[in-house]
Amino acid sequence: MDDPIRLPITDVFDLHSVPARDVQEVVEEYLSEAHRLGYKALRIIHGRGIGVQREMVRAILARTGFVEAFRDAPAEAGGWGATIVTLR
Repeated sequence: MDDPIRLPITDVFDLHSVPARDVQEVVEEYLSEAHRLGYKALRIIHGRGIGVQREMVRAILARTGFVEAFRDAPAEAGGWGATIVTLR
């Protein structure tokens, strides 16, 4: 098994470099770490495509207790290719 890849945690997370099979686990870990670090607003870039990653990300957000809200990003920040997340 490969060693985990360490990524810097910022308020923007671009999923373009994450293999589809790892998206769920990586997003869950990212959210936990961002919450632990005290972030209140995040932007997750999942891309437009056919919406599969968008739906996967939003399903995770919907079941994460410390997520207060989420919505499409404004057009200048990715539109429906990114999701803005508010943490408690």
